[in-house]
Parts: sequence; C-alpha cells; structure tokens
Amino acid sequence: MIPEIRNSEGERLDHTFHPGSDDCREILVIGHGVTGNKDRPALVALSEALAAAGIPSLRISFSGNGESEGSFEDSTISKEVADLGSVLDALAGWRIGYVGHSMGGAVGVLRAAGDERIETLVSLAGMVDTAEFFERKFEELTPGAGNMWDKPECPLSQTYADDMRSVATVLPQAEQIEIPWLLVHGSADEVVLPKDSRLAQGATKGRADLVELEGVDHVFSDAGTASMTACVVSWLQHNR
Repeated sequence: MIPEIRNSEGERLDHTFHPGSDDCREILVIGHGVTGNKDRPALVALSEALAAAGIPSLRISFSGNGESEGSFEDSTISKEVADLGSVLDALAGWRIGYVGHSMGGAVGVLRAAGDERIETLVSLAGMVDTAEFFERKFEELTPGAGNMWDKPECPLSQTYADDMRSVATVLPQAEQIEIPWLLVHGSADEVVLPKDSRLAQGATKGRADLVELEGVDHVFSDAGTASMTACVVSWLQHNR
C-alpha cells in the first residue's frame, strides 16, 4: 500500500493504488489533464490493464482537483510539477515511470527533464505548446469571470493563465529527455492537437516513440481506450 501523500504546501493528494505482481517493484504514476482527476475512465482502464499485466500503478489527482485538497484556482503546470515531486518522494524503493494525459503530459516532461527518479515516460495526448493551447481554448474567457469548458467547479484563474504563458512550451525540456519515452496521440484530437506530440518527438531527434491512433479523440473515447491501453502496456513490456 501507498501511505498518505501531501505536497509541499501540506495538501493531501488523493490517489488510488493498483497492485501488480508481488515481485514487481516498478510502478507507473498516472497523472490527469486540466479539469480532470484520477478517475477519468481512460486512466482507470489503463491502471486495470497494467495490473492485468502485473505492473503496479498509482493514479493521482493533483492538488485542487478531484478529492485532493487545495483550490482549483491555484492549479497550474508549475504547481503540479511540484506535486509530482512529492509523489515521487513517497515512492522511495520503487522504480518509477510516469504517464501523463494532456496537461499532465507537460507536467511529466518538465519533471522528468530534471528528476532522475523517473525512468520511463508516457505522454497521452500530451500538451507541448502551453501558451498556444491557452490562447486557442480560453482566450475569450476573462480570468475570475469564466469557467473552463463551462464547468462551474473549474473557474479560470489569472494564476493559471499566467503560468501557461510563462511555461509557453516544454520543447526545451523535451530535448533533454533521454529515458524511454512513448507519445500516444489520437488523430481526431481537437483539444491538444496531434502536432504537439510530433513536435516533442522531433525535439528528441527520434529517440521518443510516437504512435498516432486513427480517429481517436482527446480522451480516448470508446474503442480508443482499448487501443491506447494495449499500446502502452505492450510498449512498457518492451522497455522495462
């Protein structure tokens, strides 16, 4: 079992542990995207597929999201990078991989570029150009007066807007990634465009593996979930 996890601000991070085989000391930490949480259906399905393959995983909700403590208005890429560090602190003795969906993909790149505890990296529809994403999806909203995707529990904050623009792009960090890295992106993704994963792979000069799933959307709906989970599990089994 995994003990209680709190971030550097003392906020409890909600998590769900899926055990694998008894002798496996490798664990995959799974992080969600903006306005999401650890219980997104595709992420639950991925943990279940990993468990069936004998690989433990830990689904987490970043602070301010899901049942984790903290305010959603404070949720930013930079804060989630720090949250992920607190999760890694709690996993001493494990060999750690990280799987990040959407904005959680950008979090993974930033953390892995400077933290050797992450030994494998998977980006699911991973965000790369954060400033471009923000302007494309939220430029018409006024921070403090609008909700992201009309979700009242997810108000757009100036803190989030400033952080997305400050990060701007994770391509410089992507260039530094030398650990095994899988990028999975649906060709029909209209939230984070497939070009983000192509840019990330290009930044690694081909070191990263890229799989584009034809006709699959941003959240890997319907048959996209099975395609994504099969791809990730197979890749991990060959890169352990």
